[in-house]
This record gives sequence, C-alpha cells and structure tokens, in this order.
Amino acid sequence: MISDPFSDPSDRVQQLKWIVLSRVIFCIVLIFSSIVFSSGENLSFLSQPFVTLYYLAAAILFLSVGYGLWLKQGKKLLVLSYTQILADTFSVTVIIYVTGSLDSIFTFLYLLIIIYGAMLVFLRGSLIIAGISSIQYGLLIVLEYYHIIPPFSGQHTAPASLNPNLVFYRILILMSACMAVGYLSGLLARQLRRARQDLKITHAHYKRVEKMEIMDEMISGIAHEIKNPLASLAGSIQLLREDTTPSSREDRLMKIILRETERMKTIVNEIRLFAKPSRANAVSVMVHQAVMDVVSLFLNSKEFKNRIQVVTHLDEGLSIHIDPVHFQQIMWNLIKNAAQAIPGKGKIVITLTSPRNHRIYLTISDNGQGIESDIARHIFDPFFTTKPEGTGLGLPIIHRLIETYDGLIDFDSSPGKGTIFTIIFKQDRLIENRTKS
Repeated sequence: MISDPFSDPSDRVQQLKWIVLSRVIFCIVLIFSSIVFSSGENLSFLSQPFVTLYYLAAAILFLSVGYGLWLKQGKKLLVLSYTQILADTFSVTVIIYVTGSLDSIFTFLYLLIIIYGAMLVFLRGSLIIAGISSIQYGLLIVLEYYHIIPPFSGQHTAPASLNPNLVFYRILILMSACMAVGYLSGLLARQLRRARQDLKITHAHYKRVEKMEIMDEMISGIAHEIKNPLASLAGSIQLLREDTTPSSREDRLMKIILRETERMKTIVNEIRLFAKPSRANAVSVMVHQAVMDVVSLFLNSKEFKNRIQVVTHLDEGLSIHIDPVHFQQIMWNLIKNAAQAIPGKGKIVITLTSPRNHRIYLTISDNGQGIESDIARHIFDPFFTTKPEGTGLGLPIIHRLIETYDGLIDFDSSPGKGTIFTIIFKQDRLIENRTKS
C-alpha cells in the first residue's frame, strides 16, 4: 500500500488544483502555438502533425475535466496524483513522437512532469516517474530506429544514415537528466515539506504561547495565595488527629480531608510548574538513552506492559540541554497519553532524527482513537480535560517545559486512526562539536 506523504490532505488538494489548471493552460497554449506556427509557415492548420496535436490537446482537456471531478470528491488523492502524472508522461511521449522523436524539441516536458511530480509524491515517487519517462523515451527511439514502429512522418530513416552512438547518447543523456532531476527535485520537495511543517508547528506553538502568557501572572498569584493556607490546614488537621480515636468517624473524615489536601497541593505544584518552570538543573542529556530509560520504565508498568507495543527508531549521538527530570516528565506524559488513547492492544512508535539545521525531531505516534477536532483545539489549554480524574494541566505543563528549553511542540490527529506528537529541540552544540572532533 502506498503511503501518502501529505499529513494534511488540504495541501495535496491545493497542489492538484494548480496542476490541473496548469495543464489546461498548457493545452490552450499548445493549440494556439500550433495555429500560429502553421500560419507562419504557410501550412494548413488542419495538416499533420497539427491535427494530431489538436486531438491530443483536446484529449488532455477532457482528462483534466475528469481529474477535476475526481478532485472534487476528495477521495484517493494519492492515486489521482499518480494517475495524472503517468498520463502526462504518456502524453509527452506522444507529443515527442508526433514532432520528430529523436529531433523533437519537446523532450524537456519530461523534466517538467518530474518536477511537478516531486511536489506531489516526493523523492520516491519522483524517481519512479523519472524511470517511467526514461523507459518510454528509450523504447520510442529504439522501436522507431529499428523500424518496429513507423515514424510519424511515414518515412523511415535508414539506420546506416544515423550514428548508433548518437542514438545511444541521446537516450542516455535524457535518462540521466530525468533521474538527476527526479532525485534533486525530490530532495527539494522533501525539504520544502519539512520547512512548511516547521512553519506550521512554529506558528501554532507561539499562538498558544501568547494565549498562555495572558494567564501566567494570574495563575502564579493564585497558586502562591493557596499554598500557605493549604499548609496551615494540613498541619491543623494532623494535630487534631492526635486527639481522636483511630478508625473513629472523626478520624476517617480527617483522613479524607488530608487526602484531598495533598491532592490540592499537587495541583498547586503543577500550577507553579506551569507558570514558572526553572532551567536551573539543565545539563546535556543524550536523548537516545533518556528516551529508552522512559520506555523501559513504561514497559515495566503493570497497566501497559501486556497490551502496548513500543517501537523505537532512534538516532544515537544526539543531545539537548535540559533538566533530566523535565525531559522524563515530558516523555512519560506523552507516552502515557498515547497508551490511554489506545483501546485494548496497540502500538506506539517513537522516532528521533536530526535531519538538518541542528534541530532534533522527536515524534510519538499511536494507533489509538485520535482526537476530535472540537477537542484538539483545546488540548493545551490549562484545566481543560476529558478525564474524570484529570486536572487538565498535563499537556499545558509539557508545552511550557518544552517552551522553556526553546523547543516547539505540535500534533496531527485523525479520529479513529491515531495521533502524532512532534517535538523539536535545538541540539546541544557543545556535545555536537565534541562528537565531530
């Protein structure tokens, strides 16, 4: 099964709209340029090869209408992408055949198709399209050279009049050009996709930061005002318990009060951590080992070890400057949330890479229930929770901790399919330089 490289289907839809429009414009230009050329050469615009080009342009326009209707349905867009690209390579082969095959000036159209194909199907797809284009061109030239198919003009060129080396080099040069353009455009498309993803994550992250900053001072002040009365209340209840009979009604009530007091203390501490996390204990942490430590701890927990499979793809030698306790808290909460989103048995995949720009990409994905859109927009809001026993501070604290260390966090979720959280950290340059040296 071919995997769709677009995480957001709307991106692919927009790309396909522009490509369908460009194809329509190309057909119109092809028709009018053929008419203008035939007029300039005092040829009938109904003579060959112009009639064939008109029919081909009309067929492409007809297919473009079909592509538009398919696109409007919004289903199987990846299949639509490959269908359009392959049909276009065949159309270019026909154009080259009609306009002289080996002498055609339209071989550059293969390269245009490969470039726009890279925008839709990225590196692997662009190489596939480059290979198919090369095969089509090579077969066309070879079959015509050996008189297996007649040239469009109807007159064969004697093989002796053509240098076989020239034919071979023409084919080899085009194949090399196609594969080179396919590879380079695929790389550029992948980098563009990464840049767009980074921009999306950055925009969403800082938009949430602005929202959180409005609450910071108020939340911090409330936490400070509650902390001291809670300590006094807990101390007073402890003193009163000393004068009560163990297991009496009063003693049981006091235990309930103390338990809830401790719960309130935990909430206050979480609020304070959310409002003002400290970087005082930050050190260089090897991310690979730190992730494996949390995974090992997670897999040893009775709640998850028998039903959750954790798969890791971690690049080694990557480090960040962070408090180890904070990093463990971030990872534990994200892995635990992923596991809780999976009904029954399931899988969590953790990847760690550093593709460029001294940034580290850490992703935690699950095949759970996903997050509904009306909930997704609030998951980083303080005190928003869908869990009966939750405080609504888990993800907001993670967001604030990551922000404290100049990191970014975002997520993509498909209801019924799962969720992917992506964290971007700056790599610890000191450790990086030591590793290089």
